[in-house]
Amino acid sequence: MQRRAFLKRTALGAASGVVIAAPVYAQEAPAVSWRLASSFPNESPTLFAGAEDVARYVSDVTDGKFRIEIFPAGDLVDAGQVLDAVQHRIVDCGHTASTRFFDTDPALCFDAGVPFGLNTRQMNAWMLQGEGLALTRVLFDKYGILNFPCGFTGAQMGGWFRGEVKTLDDLRGLKIKAGGFARQVLARMGAEPVDLPIAETYAALEQGGVDAVAWIGPHDDESLALYKVARNYYFPGWWAGTLQLSLYVNQTAHDELPKAYQAALGLASQMASANMIAKYDAGNPDALRRLVQRGAQLKAFPKPMLQAAHEAALKLYQELSAKDPMFKKLYESMTAFRDKDIPWFRVAEGGFDSLMANLAQPGG
Repeated sequence: MQRRAFLKRTALGAASGVVIAAPVYAQEAPAVSWRLASSFPNESPTLFAGAEDVARYVSDVTDGKFRIEIFPAGDLVDAGQVLDAVQHRIVDCGHTASTRFFDTDPALCFDAGVPFGLNTRQMNAWMLQGEGLALTRVLFDKYGILNFPCGFTGAQMGGWFRGEVKTLDDLRGLKIKAGGFARQVLARMGAEPVDLPIAETYAALEQGGVDAVAWIGPHDDESLALYKVARNYYFPGWWAGTLQLSLYVNQTAHDELPKAYQAALGLASQMASANMIAKYDAGNPDALRRLVQRGAQLKAFPKPMLQAAHEAALKLYQELSAKDPMFKKLYESMTAFRDKDIPWFRVAEGGFDSLMANLAQPGG
């Protein structure tokens, strides 16, 4: 009965020349065009895809009204300039890993991943249900930036080494591509950290310019073909139980958005995070098998070396905490959350994983 009445009113309106109004949201939604600078090149398709997910989602849910144009690293600004570009609104937003800006402010690394820190599940929980996001937003406020978690790599590999690392002495003097917090820890262990674009790592390894390259994991590493010039593939990547990527948004630009667009941006970042870790979890196993078939030799870092790395990291944490109250606050919050979570993960997640590793058979 109500449907017939509605149709009758609509027909009468059309007959009398009255046009039924479109939904208020469609009428009032403004057209917004943003520019996003990525710290990731096309050689890192999974990392780069996080920004593509964000742009696609906000466009879809706003019926194309909110568009974000993405610029790969080097196209508009260099990878290491994303923080500065967003802060000064050269771009409206950026997609990056905060470990890249360790030299600007060491505390920024807690927005991404630190040595002997959190795994993906723990990082996600600390950010969204613990103090992580609130504390890092206080940190970013001085840069005029609003940060959103926007991607996870999961636990990383330790990298490709030309030679074997059997003792701590074998690490001394090695030129290793590494960045952020890990660079400082490796230096204290006697290595020589080197920073160079990922696209140049194959030639550098082949020609002896570097002795090792730490990147992400099999899914990303496979396309670099580093196994051809450095067959020793070490694990674990102790410098990152996961690497969280972030969407940096200029605070003023964010404040200018309609509330619905702000919500879309936040939800898009969460979607990008879920998509990225799913891609890595699905892609790493097959990529690792292929790498081993092509000659990559999986090797665990020796325990004394890991212990030395842990001791060096702890000393650096203490030194930085003594210099910077914000670093200290973030470090204490993160470690308290980690230490609370690890017993539960050991009992439940670790227990189940161990059970299945012992019981499961291929094809079973």
